[in-house]
Amino acid sequence: MPATPFDSHLLSGLFPAGDTARLFSDSAEIRAMMIVEGALAQVQAGLGIIPKDSAGAIQRAAMEIQIDPGALAKATAGNGVSTPALVAAFRDEMQAPEHAQYLHWGATSQDIQDSALMLRMRQALGQFDTQLGDTISALATLAEDHANTPMAARTYGQHATPTSFGALVANWGWPLLTLHDELRAIRDRGLPVSLSGAAGTGSELGPDPAIVRAGLAEKLGLRDPGRSWHSDRSLILELAGWMARCCTALGKLGEDLVLMAQSGIGEIALSTAGSSSTMPQKQNPVVPSVLVALARHAQGLNMTLQGAGVHRLQRDGAAWFTEWLTLPQLVQSCAAALTHAQTLGTSMGPNANAMRANLDATDGMLLAEALSFALAGDMPRPDAQAKVKTLCAEARETGQSLRDLALAAYPDLPETLFDPARNLGSAPDEALTFAKAARAH
Repeated sequence: MPATPFDSHLLSGLFPAGDTARLFSDSAEIRAMMIVEGALAQVQAGLGIIPKDSAGAIQRAAMEIQIDPGALAKATAGNGVSTPALVAAFRDEMQAPEHAQYLHWGATSQDIQDSALMLRMRQALGQFDTQLGDTISALATLAEDHANTPMAARTYGQHATPTSFGALVANWGWPLLTLHDELRAIRDRGLPVSLSGAAGTGSELGPDPAIVRAGLAEKLGLRDPGRSWHSDRSLILELAGWMARCCTALGKLGEDLVLMAQSGIGEIALSTAGSSSTMPQKQNPVVPSVLVALARHAQGLNMTLQGAGVHRLQRDGAAWFTEWLTLPQLVQSCAAALTHAQTLGTSMGPNANAMRANLDATDGMLLAEALSFALAGDMPRPDAQAKVKTLCAEARETGQSLRDLALAAYPDLPETLFDPARNLGSAPDEALTFAKAARAH
């Protein structure tokens, strides 16, 4: 198997990070770094720090020069960072040493790479915003359409009480609404530029480094953080935590669908079901299983990344390298999960007949709680519970339904007590409340 499925010809369709994957290619990183270098030169020229002619030459070169990532590999391995090799190659390709000398003036490698990362993360978050919105909208439709579709709720894997499929969909959707709100807040706040020089002091950026940083932020459409964040990885950790939680929420959706698609349950039909190489009858819940796997993968990546948030002093190579190992895969895991969720939202089909059959197969046991409360109107609740437990034990031993035994013992009970559709409690309201909130989102 390949080192990572996201850039594998064989597995990329199973883990489809789509356009987001391209943001984390070598060429995309180099292009983003060159954009940052070009913008920095323009800002510095506007402030009189470097000549305007040189800034113009650097900016043009940043848009036109093509640099082969492979040509930077040897120097990057020695330096531990790609910026020095990129700057050297950039200067060579310019073929104008009188202008190239002003490239990367006063900046440090981390300034360029972190700012370039923010440019790419801004695009990734925009894609996540769209995908999450589409998924929430599709779930809202499902919740609305099936607010009153009865099904068996399960706790500890056991039949519990009746609920509705719409309420279950709402349970999937509420965390996504919260995540969407948080994502929009992050995007509204803006991602920060990085520009503070070798040790965070901006000592070689000119007489007023803060003005240069603010100008670069404006030029790139990023936020001016007002300080150095070389060793403060709070934003990286916030983004990582958000992506891990997004994968977890979608993993919950996947886990439930895997269970509901099991043989003998069949409460959900998936138009994207997979086939077996030898068993013609199989319709494997492939996409839900991928969501579960991505959720597990994201948790491990996030845990490693959170641990790397402890940076030593002004710069920490090991912590920074750990980000490179984990953050791109975490972003692509989230992208793949959201891509699959978009598809699932419109391709899953609840099987109401199977849901009803599974309800009926419990022989009224699903209404045991309702029965105990009905009897509690004529006797103390503990006594009512004890009598219902006795009836349940008799039903299991004799194979008779709890409904028949209860109506024989207590003929005054209404038969509607054993109709799951009449015992959904607040489930329909839960479904409709979610749908309304999603529509207003």
